[in-house]
Amino acid sequence: MVLLVKKKVYIYVKNSETLGFLEAYFKGSKKYSAEFFTNLRVLKKAIKDSPPGIIAVEAPGCLDRLKPEPSAAPVLAVISSDIAHSMRSILSNKVDHYIAPPFQRYDMDCKLSILTRKDEYVEVLTQELDDLRTLSQLTDFLSTTLDPQEILYMIVKKISEHIPVSRCSILSVSHEGDDTVQVVSTFEDKSERNLYLDLKKYPEIRKALETRKSVVIKDAQKAPVMNPVLKAIKGLDIKSIAVIPIMFRNEIIGTLFLRTSRKKYEFSEREIKLFQEIANAASKALNNAFLFMQLHQQRSELEKLAITDYLTGIYNIRYLYHSLESEFSLSMRHGTPLSCLMFDIDHFKRVNDTHGHRTGDMVLMEFASLIQDHTRKSDIFARYGGEEFVMLLPHAGMEGALSKARMIKNAVEEHRFK
Repeated sequence: MVLLVKKKVYIYVKNSETLGFLEAYFKGSKKYSAEFFTNLRVLKKAIKDSPPGIIAVEAPGCLDRLKPEPSAAPVLAVISSDIAHSMRSILSNKVDHYIAPPFQRYDMDCKLSILTRKDEYVEVLTQELDDLRTLSQLTDFLSTTLDPQEILYMIVKKISEHIPVSRCSILSVSHEGDDTVQVVSTFEDKSERNLYLDLKKYPEIRKALETRKSVVIKDAQKAPVMNPVLKAIKGLDIKSIAVIPIMFRNEIIGTLFLRTSRKKYEFSEREIKLFQEIANAASKALNNAFLFMQLHQQRSELEKLAITDYLTGIYNIRYLYHSLESEFSLSMRHGTPLSCLMFDIDHFKRVNDTHGHRTGDMVLMEFASLIQDHTRKSDIFARYGGEEFVMLLPHAGMEGALSKARMIKNAVEEHRFK
């Protein structure tokens, strides 16, 4: 049975109405474990001693007092009053996301989901970046030395530094079908190269050589493949085993042989993937351009997530204020015009009250898509909040801005919303 680990959320809110919503929202939650704080000093100590997954803090008052560190958990600002002051506080404190009244459960679901995914993306990116550094260092080393023993030892050394293992060796296979394999490098002893392993005592290695596929054993004491040697390994502190074939021109020339003795630990899919990549690097200079591309793509997705409104897909208020500052500076420096259009949807509350918030969301998405069709590449179109939107028009003066406003107004009047 897989146990779901709840995401820990620290909450620092003073407003009674806001507090009531949050208490009701988190009550009985299967995803989140909420802890409410009334004392700022206690909260800061808790963040330091037992970091949460998310911090929800009331804006502007509580947020200004807390002043969360950039390295802290993702922060969700909960606006209780004074939206203008709250927005300034949110921007100055570089908050990750915010929620404003009237509070709705589905809106809270979306905001928490975004922060959770962002946190997970950062963790995955950090792990993959570490893996990429290891691979990069190995491939760089492969191009700077012709000493095969140095190359082999560097491989096992890098693995043992990156992932704690009880054994990490490279085995050489002279001829497929042989009953023994030679240990050509092991991180335990750099000079060890004359040790031969009898495959009768290592059925996991034999299976990898016969199937020409990686063999990953989660628990050596329970894996059927280990039954022939179960008595021999019973007293040994062996938990997880990985045997990764090293292929060159479709021939097996050796294997990576790894063991871990960490209790209740098994090699992860990410680690197995890394072992396989290193095995490829052992037989040829690994071209890691794909990993760089993958990392770059994930970074781009994370950066886009940080500046995009979760509902409409257009820019969010954080990106708007950042762009406003930079565009205003450029306008002042070069003496070029800069215009700003602000508009909202009339009677939008009536749409929500009559047809429900889900219909209101669909109207917002369709409206944003419609306006985007009438936006230049240089224009910056963002959701300001609720049904309010803003468009920055670089290099557009009063006449150009009025013309754009009329065009948008006419397009909305002529459009039949679904």
